[in-house]
Formats: sequence, C-alpha cells, structure tokens
Amino acid sequence: MPAFRFCANDPEVFVQAALLAQDYCDAIDLNLGCPQMIAKRGHYGAFLQEEWDLLQRMILLAHEKLSVPVTCKIRVFPEIDKTVRYAQMLEKAGCQLLTVHGRTKEQKGPLSGSASWEHIKAVSKAVAIPVFANGNIQCLRDVERCLQDTGVQGVMSAEGNLHNPALFEGRSPAVWELAEEYLDIVRQHPCPLSYVRAHLFKLWHHTLQVHQQLREELAKVKTLEGVVAVSRELRLRCQEDISRQKEGEKPSGSLPFSHWICQPYFRPGPREGSKEGGAARSKRALEDEEGITDILSKNKQKKQLRNPHKTFDPSLKPKYAKCDQCGNPKGSRCVFNLCRGCCKKRAFRETADCPGHGLLFKTKLEKSLAWKGARPQLQEAQQAGPGEASGFPEVVGSALA
Repeated sequence: MPAFRFCANDPEVFVQAALLAQDYCDAIDLNLGCPQMIAKRGHYGAFLQEEWDLLQRMILLAHEKLSVPVTCKIRVFPEIDKTVRYAQMLEKAGCQLLTVHGRTKEQKGPLSGSASWEHIKAVSKAVAIPVFANGNIQCLRDVERCLQDTGVQGVMSAEGNLHNPALFEGRSPAVWELAEEYLDIVRQHPCPLSYVRAHLFKLWHHTLQVHQQLREELAKVKTLEGVVAVSRELRLRCQEDISRQKEGEKPSGSLPFSHWICQPYFRPGPREGSKEGGAARSKRALEDEEGITDILSKNKQKKQLRNPHKTFDPSLKPKYAKCDQCGNPKGSRCVFNLCRGCCKKRAFRETADCPGHGLLFKTKLEKSLAWKGARPQLQEAQQAGPGEASGFPEVVGSALA
C-alpha cells in the first residue's frame, strides 16, 4: 500500500484526518514542500518551513497517535546548515522518513533551475532516518548517479516520471504504448476526466508539439471514449511519422529521441520563456503549457450544463454601449442614453419619463394632480346621492385621461 499525503497546518485536524486514513496505507506523509500560490493562500506546504514550533507539535502528535510511520517531504533553505537543522528538528519530533527536494520554495515554474544535491547530501549525513532525494531525476542514469553522489536510501521523481512512467525501468517506450496501458487502468479505476487529460498532456508533450490538432482535440473531449479516440489517432499519426523517417535520420530540434518516444522534458528558463512571448510568466502558465487554456472553469461548465446554448467566447458576446455618465452599460431603450441608476436620478430630478427603464415620474405626477382636481366633484356627487351621481365615472375618467 502507498503512503497517504496530507496538507495541514493544525495538529489536531491533521491527526484526526490521518487516523481515518492509517488503515489504508503504509505511512502518513506531511506535505511541507508545495511552493504553489494555493499553498501560500492556504498556509501549508513549503510556506510552513519557518514555523518550526508548529511543525514540531504536528509531527510529535502524529507520531504519538498513529500506528503507521510519519514521513515528511520538504524543500531546502538557501543555506545548507539551516536545511540540516530543519531536517534534524523534524527527525527529533518523530519524522521517520524524510524526502528532500533540492530546491527552495522560490524555485518553481520557469525559475526552477537545478536542484541542489549538495543540500540533500548534507541532510543524509546529518540524520539517522532514511532520506529520499527529489530533483533532477529525468532518467534511470540520474537515479543511479543521485544515489551515488548523495548517499540517500531512495529517489523520488515527479515531472520526469510523468513524461516517462517507465523511468525507473530504464526504458523509453513509445508514448502511445504507455497511454494505452494508462487508459486501461482508468477504465478499471474511473477518475475525473481532468486527471486523465493532465496525465496525457505530460506523456504526449513532445508529440503534441508536432500534431497540434490532436492537442486541441484532447483539450476539448468530454468523455473517456473521446480520449481513447484521440489516443488511437495519435498512434496512427506517430506510426506514419515512423514510416516516413529515413534510416539514421536524427530527431529534429534538441530532442534526444524522436517525438514519439518517452523522454525527459526540460522546462525552459526565464530567458527562453521570454522569447516565446512570456507565456510562462502568466498566472495560468501551467495550464498554457498543458494546452488547456480553452477549457472552461468548473463554474462555467456548470453554467453551460444548465444552459447548453450559453457561450463564454468574448468575441461572441454582445457589445454594450456605455452610459454617458458612469461607464456602465446603458439601457438599450433609455431616452437619456444612461444606465438604470443614472437614468432614475435624472428622471426624478427633471420629473420626466423613461419607458425603456419603466420610470414614469411625469405620468404619475400628472395622474396625481388630476386626481386632486377631481376630488371636489367626487365629494359633490357623494352628497347628491345615488340618483344624481351617474355621470361621475365619466367625469373622473376624463379628468384622469
């Protein structure tokens, strides 16, 4: 069974959640390595690395209450000695296995750079618990080199494993081969389509740079069968590319293998990203990299389910003229060319009507004055009695007309 990882910042909540999971896993892991903005907003992950008292209480309580080992994954500090003291503090609190990502929390996205194996090596020497290394692992050769250089007991790979799930086997199979194997697993163990799509964007990264149409189709499919159809088409196109390849022909660009082979992905640095329009620096850089910028948010998807004809394409939305006073959209039938709020103020001030906004200040005033003028006749008719009041409705009607 696997380890179960939690993001947490409250000792009691962390332990209560871990107690629910401990019977279904081999270990409980506390995530102290996430550097993303969502972790900053939620106050967890790498953004707890300065709160040593809190972390000590969390690990200590979990170590006392749980029947399975407690592990942690951390990021390093710029200073090696502080990183070592950080690791020793977690060990003393009860952490029984430590995974060290050799990057600081500022090293992410285009600024990822290389992970520092020197930090990992120093931690491995300074603690008595097992240490796993994370960072710079793109192939089996990197695994072997990391084990030798750092002295750790294990290696973890994230992005490298996503681009080549056969990394630890030392193989580089065809991208469609692993995709088909993955889709078989998804059929057996269904999951949200967004998870499937995200995995395939990583696995097919290099091929989708060549076959852009398939990238767009994968981004738009709504069912698992639609994804399978895209996978089938990708396989056919790759096989056509293979049949056209000449013997001894080298891959185009800087790739070590042809695009249909699982291989490492090296994230471009800041300078390279700027040459491509700076897309990597945008708030949605990850989604742009994965080709899903045109995927609707969950809220918009829900709205579209309620109203299938609703469109979110800005180019198709109606263009509204602005109010002459405040800049809000003006009423299309407003006699003053204003929005409702500004129109109401002006119509009241000038005692005017705007039928477009349903504002009838002038009409109501005229009716009020007419009613006041008809009141003496009403009183007269009431005093005269029923026999002489037969003409009153016509009198009032003409007065109010």
